[in-house]
Amino acid sequence: MDPLGAPSQFVDVDTLPSWGDSCEDEFNSSDTTAEIFQEDTVRSPFLYNKDINGKVVLWKGDVALLNCTAIVNTSNESLTDKNPVSESIFMLAGPDLKEDLQKLKGCRTGEAKLTKGFNLAARFIIHTVGPKYKSRYRTAAESSLYSCYRNVLQLAKEQSMSSVGFCVINSAKRGYPLEDATHIALRTVRRFLEIHGETIEKVVFAVSDLEEATYQKLLPLYFPRSLKEENRSLPYLPADIGNAEGEPVVPERQIRISEKPGAPDDNQEEEDEGLGVDLSFIGSHAFARMEGDIDKQRKLILQGQLSEAALQKQHQRNYNRWLCQARSEDLSDIASLKALYQTGVDNCGRTVMVVVGRNIPVTLIDMDKALLYFIHVMDHIAVKEYVLVYFHTLTSEYNHLDSDFLKKLYDVVDVKYKRNLKAVYFVHPTFRSKVSTWFFTTFSVSGLKDKIHHVDSLHQLFSAISPEQIDFPPFVLEYDARVRSTRSSPSTGMVY
Repeated sequence: MDPLGAPSQFVDVDTLPSWGDSCEDEFNSSDTTAEIFQEDTVRSPFLYNKDINGKVVLWKGDVALLNCTAIVNTSNESLTDKNPVSESIFMLAGPDLKEDLQKLKGCRTGEAKLTKGFNLAARFIIHTVGPKYKSRYRTAAESSLYSCYRNVLQLAKEQSMSSVGFCVINSAKRGYPLEDATHIALRTVRRFLEIHGETIEKVVFAVSDLEEATYQKLLPLYFPRSLKEENRSLPYLPADIGNAEGEPVVPERQIRISEKPGAPDDNQEEEDEGLGVDLSFIGSHAFARMEGDIDKQRKLILQGQLSEAALQKQHQRNYNRWLCQARSEDLSDIASLKALYQTGVDNCGRTVMVVVGRNIPVTLIDMDKALLYFIHVMDHIAVKEYVLVYFHTLTSEYNHLDSDFLKKLYDVVDVKYKRNLKAVYFVHPTFRSKVSTWFFTTFSVSGLKDKIHHVDSLHQLFSAISPEQIDFPPFVLEYDARVRSTRSSPSTGMVY
C-alpha cells in the first residue's frame, strides 16, 4: 500500500501466474511419454519442462510497473528514443534516470547497459537497442535482436538478478515483424533458462493488447506445457530454431557433405537438423568422420555389413540423441562445478574454452551427465574454430578423467568438434600426465597428438593467448607464481 492507504500501481512479479499455471485442462492428463510418443517418434527440440515453465510469465501490462529485480527498456543508440515503453519508464523513474543515461554515452545495437531503477519498483533498468529491420538485411537484424535478449540475460546473470521483466524489444517504429521477432525472443530465453536456469527465478514478458495474441500463439512452441502440447506444437516450429543458445543459424555458412554431389539426397530427413559438414573433407572420408575405431569399421565395410554412408548416419543419429538429451536434462549440478566455460579468443581470433581439472570430482559425479553438459555447452562453440585450455593445476587422483571416458567422449561427439579444434593447451602438466596423454593420443584416438601443447607456465601460454582473454581460477595464478619463483635463477634472475 502506498501512503494514505492508496493501492500501489506497481505489480509484484511473484503474484503473477506462471506460464505453466495457465495449462489447459486437456493437457493435465497423466499420459506418459511412451503413450504419447511412439518409438522413434521425433521429439521437439524444445521439450516439455515443468521447471522452466514455472519461471516464465506472460503478462499484459506496462513493463515499467513491474516490481522485479530489473526491467528492460528498448531504445535507440543515443538512449533517447521516444516510444511508449521508454516514455513510461522515464516518467515513473524520475529525472535522475536521464542524468544517469548521459554517463553511459549511448549503446550500440544488440548491446545491453545497466542503470539504477530510481523511482521504479524495479531496482535496475537494462537498456538495449533493437535493430532497424530491412528485409534484405534480415540475417543481420536477426543476429542483432538475438544479441539484445542474450546480452540482457547475461547481464542479469552476472549481476545475480533473480527476476527480469522484458518489454517487446523490437519497437514498432524500427519495423521488425512482430511474429519473427517473437520467435527469436522466446527461443533465446528458453535456451538461456536451459543452461543457466539456476541463476534466475522469473522472466516476465510484458506485452500490449496488440502483442499478446502473438505471444499466446508462439509460447507453446518453445515452452510446451505438457507432452501433448509439445507433440502438437512440433509441426509449427520454424525451419531455423537457432543453435544451442538460440542464436540464428546462417544457412550460407552451413555446407553439407554429399556422397554424390549434385545428386538428390533421398535420406535428407534422417540427417541432423541444421548441423552441416565442411566440404574440405571430401576425399578423406575415414579421417573426416573419425567415428571411433576406424579399422573395425573398415573391416565391416569390406565384409559388406556397413557402408560408409550408413556409418556416417549412424554416428550422426547417435550424436543427435545425446544432444537432444543434453538439451532436455537438468545439468545445473554439473554447471555449478565451473569446470568448463567459455572465455575470450586467442591471438588468431579463435574461441577459447577453459577446462579446470581440479573442479571435476570424478568419483562424486555422474560422468554421463558430465558428457551431456560438455555437449550442451560445446555444440554451438564447435561450429567454428576453437582452442581448449586445460588447467591440470593441483589436480589429484580424484580429478583425473580416465581414458575410457575420454575415448567415449571422442567417439560420441560430432565431427565438427574434431575438425574445428585447433589446439589443446595442457597447463601445468606432470610427468605422469604427459605419459598418459602420449599413450592416449597414440593408441586410443587419431589426429589429436599434434594439437596437444604442454605448457609449464602461464608465461608460455601468453604467447598464444593474451592474459586479458582468459578467466583464471585464483589458485592457478597463485600456483604459477609460486612455481616461477622457485625456478628463478639466483644468479641471473632468469626463469627457465
